[in-house]
Amino acid sequence: MTRYPRDFRGHGPTPPDAAWPGGAKIAISLVLNYEEGGENNLLHGDAQSEAFLSDIAGAAPWPGMRHWNMESIYDYGARAGFWRLHKLFTERDIPVTIYGVTSALARNPEQVAAMKAAGWEIASHGLKWVDHRDMPAEEEARQIAESFRLHEEVVGEPPLGWYTGRCSMNTVALTAQTHKLAWISDTYDDDLPYWLEVGDHDQLVIPYTLEANDMRFATAPGYITGEQFFTYLKDSFDTLYAEGQAGAAKMFSIGLHNRLIGRPGKFAGLKKFLDYVQGFEGVWFPRRIDIARHWAAQHPHKRIERPSQMSRERLVQVYGSIFEHSPWIAERAYELELGPAHDSATGLHNALARIFRSASQAERLGVLQAHPDLAGKLAAAKRLTAESTAEQASAALDALTDEERATFQRLNTDYVAKHGFPFIIAVRDNDKASILAAFHARIGNDTATEFATACRQVERIAELRLKDLLP
Repeated sequence: MTRYPRDFRGHGPTPPDAAWPGGAKIAISLVLNYEEGGENNLLHGDAQSEAFLSDIAGAAPWPGMRHWNMESIYDYGARAGFWRLHKLFTERDIPVTIYGVTSALARNPEQVAAMKAAGWEIASHGLKWVDHRDMPAEEEARQIAESFRLHEEVVGEPPLGWYTGRCSMNTVALTAQTHKLAWISDTYDDDLPYWLEVGDHDQLVIPYTLEANDMRFATAPGYITGEQFFTYLKDSFDTLYAEGQAGAAKMFSIGLHNRLIGRPGKFAGLKKFLDYVQGFEGVWFPRRIDIARHWAAQHPHKRIERPSQMSRERLVQVYGSIFEHSPWIAERAYELELGPAHDSATGLHNALARIFRSASQAERLGVLQAHPDLAGKLAAAKRLTAESTAEQASAALDALTDEERATFQRLNTDYVAKHGFPFIIAVRDNDKASILAAFHARIGNDTATEFATACRQVERIAELRLKDLLP
């Protein structure tokens, strides 16, 4: 038995209505990463210089040495780029979320004061702007705790949001386990927020972006000109705005860095994009904390008992009757590679159907023979399973005239005599007339054809039963 942790289903084929405030068609989350002063540097106790996200082509770390050119590029972000962006956003009254590396914030007091005066959200970007890939979980947890402490000391209040960026496999769980955050963003897997269950804690996740992100000016393939950045942002906006007009409003995250988009040529593309989108109605520019509060109020998390997390005994107890009188199907399905994708009706149905399809001919025949006759003696004696009773009632098979009942009983007898198993049809897809028509049409088929048809109908019945129990 294995359990697969990745969640490929997410919100599924019918995502929730975001219901953004004021009926907005799109929520544009502008994020400004503040990393200047928190990057790898011997001055910061690191073993090498920084090499990530700068305009130095092919940059590599310099072990044991300071890198003057790299440092000066980061310095530009703090000295010039930040103030250019601050002026742009404050003049347009557009609030942003800061991903603030805590040690960088501590080294940039004037910029922090300007962020606070503008009413911007200052979230945590971790203690240092370094790669956490190989960091032991205990050390990462220690740095997370220290980042909370230092952030409150520098900013005056603790962060309510978190994005590490260069994270480890432990980062999401470690930040969620603090129980201190309204949102975390170390994922790139959706256009809407969602809830993540971490132990007994329900953590809101607001996914971020690495493609609608000015970091692509410093990576390949990437943007060369501000116009290219504008075009990509515009195309993304147009797609998402159209979805919002059609009733499926989404969130659009845009990632920015002082030392990148703060350069004049790149900055022009961002400015052109803001000029464009501010000409539309129904565009909401929230901070990420605003998104988090809205989502928590509009879409509070509701836990369900998840099949992928059940014991074998519990899985059989709850789902053993989905295939009529055949609990062995649920028992064998427990051994499959179940995961979040199987915590929906469609997902669990696929797992159960795999077991049914791969069973022997005799085993599948046993499942068919376990089904009751339609409007037969068991129904008359009220000895059907609860599921079968409800299903037959849905097609009014519990309220037949004497003549109709006699017809069903005759057809049942003839069908079983010919094929060796009862006539099976998903009655919830039919009514009394269509069931009788199918009965007359199918009774003349050869047994192999009817066996295959009956198996498909058994799977359909199981699917409908699961939809009564799961999303």
